[in-house]
Amino acid sequence: MPVLVIDHTNVVRLLPMGECMDQMDEALKALSDGDANMPLRTIVWLPERVGALASMPAVIGFGAGGAMGIKAITVFPGNLGTELDSHQGVVLLFEMERGRLLSISDATAITAIRTAAVSGVATRALARQDAGDLAILGSGTQARTHLEAMLLARPVRRVRVWSRGRENAARFAQEASARHGLAVEVSPSAQDAVAGADLICTVTSSVQPVVLGEWLSPGAHVNAVGAVGPAARELDTAAIARSRLFVDRRESAQSEAGEFIQARDEGAIGPDHIQGEIGELLLGKVPGRASPDEITVFRAVGLAVEDVAAARHVYRRAVEEGTGAWVELGGGRDETS
Repeated sequence: MPVLVIDHTNVVRLLPMGECMDQMDEALKALSDGDANMPLRTIVWLPERVGALASMPAVIGFGAGGAMGIKAITVFPGNLGTELDSHQGVVLLFEMERGRLLSISDATAITAIRTAAVSGVATRALARQDAGDLAILGSGTQARTHLEAMLLARPVRRVRVWSRGRENAARFAQEASARHGLAVEVSPSAQDAVAGADLICTVTSSVQPVVLGEWLSPGAHVNAVGAVGPAARELDTAAIARSRLFVDRRESAQSEAGEFIQARDEGAIGPDHIQGEIGELLLGKVPGRASPDEITVFRAVGLAVEDVAAARHVYRRAVEEGTGAWVELGGGRDETS
């Protein structure tokens, strides 16, 4: 059976950030509304946890237009600064009538775009309307895509970036300034970057907190999307305790969001500290920001429904445009057997 292979360049072209944000809005609502099925991801770690292989299946939409798929991806944080991305793999998209494989899409591009798009959706839902002083902690792929998403979500007027590698931060600032026509400042420390910011994106691979609660200004909104796992956290316990916490999915956050898990285990918060899923907020099932001075945190661990929704959108657009390469992978009945 013919299968459409969609490479990195075409995924980037066919999944512009604004369109991806709309797709993520719908996918998150579907998940919170029971119109999706998604188990927890399976992760196999290599010795010394230098890298991992992850499997992320999901079904989204049980009626017409529904799709099922799986992302198979490797995560190697040590690739930062090399010629290889930290996330590499593919998203396999299947149709739901007879289970036919439709497409194989580059997962590096989908992950980079959909992760930031989800943060963009959360920012539209939770950040103050006048928020525009942006701090980005981290300077890799997610820093680039998160800046793009934040520019769409709010009228950003100032951008600061901090990274443990100052040269990487300087490179990011130069490239982002040229690309977006704005001045991106390099901050000497994470605290300096966060000071006074009302939009904060943490996109690091750090397993130790890079943002302390005492640094957060009243009214700030934080998107924490970096290192995932019970032992990893980018925000300290005080930051979580001070904030109203929202997640992409409760079950996933309770298993994989180190910020929530560690703050809970330390006794600083209770199990009900999670205010809701972003999908629930979008559906009006839970309230969002309650006051201009309230601090909100969105902790995302990344979901397979997001990958499947993104891959479905890319596939539809590729078919419309006649883009991609068709290959025969089997799947049809062999009449000779």
